[in-house]
Amino acid sequence: MTDLKDGILKFRKQEFEANKEHFTSLGRRQNPHTLFIGCSDSRVVPTLITQTMPGELFIVRNIANIVPPWRESEEYLATTSAIEYAVQILNVKNIIVCGHSNCGGCAALWESPVKLEKIPHTRRWLELAAQVTVRVNNALSEQDFHAREWLTEQYNVVEQLGHLMTYPYIRERVEQKTLEILGWHYLIHTGDIYQYNASGGHFELLNQ
Repeated sequence: MTDLKDGILKFRKQEFEANKEHFTSLGRRQNPHTLFIGCSDSRVVPTLITQTMPGELFIVRNIANIVPPWRESEEYLATTSAIEYAVQILNVKNIIVCGHSNCGGCAALWESPVKLEKIPHTRRWLELAAQVTVRVNNALSEQDFHAREWLTEQYNVVEQLGHLMTYPYIRERVEQKTLEILGWHYLIHTGDIYQYNASGGHFELLNQ
């Protein structure tokens, strides 16, 4: 707790004061340009890797940056409601689905149910990405752990982009070219970000 308190004091004295006018302007409204859907992993910091200020990104984070397919339900839908709010109310212009290297959620897709007994809700959540392992197995001619890890993370991003297009209001805006959806794969150990090229069906280095 001491580290957190020290951080709060440092923020208030330095970052806040240096950008006081900006924070004041955000006091009663927000107008983010992008919905960022990322993994909950502590090593992935959306505002850091995009160098954006408060108010620019509407951020949704969950295990393995998953987007549930659109459906009507009486359940409490956290990720779905956040997407709905960002698009329908905040009118964001971009949606980014950002996966990352060494993703524990993606690695768990390959684990047996027995190994996931202690995390039943996580296991259930990951069922939304079950199709990813099928695609990876079809793409790999032999068992290569590093290739499997890389492909799983990237195919998972592509899978979630597909899920986004099941939302009627997203599909409509994409077709009208008022909304763009993007898929990223962030490499923690190098800082590189690869972006999915839908027409070519592959990821390309973005920061070059």
